[in-house]
Amino acid sequence: MTLQQLEITQNTIAFVKETLKNAEGGHDWFHIQRVYNNANMIAKGENADNYVVALGALLHDIADSKFHNGDETVGPKLAKDFLQSQQVSAEVINHVIKIIENISFKGGNVNRQFSSIELDIVQDADRLDALGAIGIARTFNYGGYKGRGLYDPEIKPNLNMTKEEYKASNAPTINHFYEKLLLLKDRMNTETAKKIANKRHEFMELYLDQFYKEWHGEA
Repeated sequence: MTLQQLEITQNTIAFVKETLKNAEGGHDWFHIQRVYNNANMIAKGENADNYVVALGALLHDIADSKFHNGDETVGPKLAKDFLQSQQVSAEVINHVIKIIENISFKGGNVNRQFSSIELDIVQDADRLDALGAIGIARTFNYGGYKGRGLYDPEIKPNLNMTKEEYKASNAPTINHFYEKLLLLKDRMNTETAKKIANKRHEFMELYLDQFYKEWHGEA
C-alpha cells in the first residue's frame, strides 16, 4: 500500500472503533479487528488488492442490518459517506460497497450478486470468526442479547429457510450451529481459510458432543 492508503486505513480503523464503541459483543470493534487480521493473513496467499481487502474487512459490519431493523442499506451508505470523506477513488469505494453488500450468510440460500478475490478473502475472514471457540462465544452472546433460549429438543433446526425467515428466526441458540456455523466449513473460498475452518469445525463438533452429554446428565 502507498503511504496515503496506509493513512486512510488508519483513519478507517479510528472511524470503526468510534462507530462501534457500544456495539453488541459479537459485532464490536474486536470482531472487526479479528476479521481484519484474518483477511490480511489470507491475502498473503492470494493475488489481491490489499487496500480493498483492508477497507472491506474494516467496514464490512459498520452497520449490520440486524441491528438496524433489517435495513441492509445503512452499512453501505455509512461506509460510502466515510470513504468519500477520505477522498478514496470511486472505483475502490464501489468495490468495498460490493463486498459489504455480498458478504453476509443470509441463511445460505442466497447467491452472491458480485464476485472478486477481495470479496472471497473478506468473506472467508468473516466466516472464520463465526467458527471455533470465538464462534461459539459470539453465538451465545448474540443469543443472550436477543433473549433466545439455549436449546429446546422440540424445536428442530430449519435448513431451508428463506433469507427473510433466517433474519426473523428466534430459534434456540444451539439451532444456529446447524443452520449456519456447521455449514461454513464447506463454503470457504480460499485454501488458507479451508484449512483453518476444518480445525475450528472439529472443535465445534466436540463442543456439541459435550453439550448434549451434559444436557442429558451423562457427563
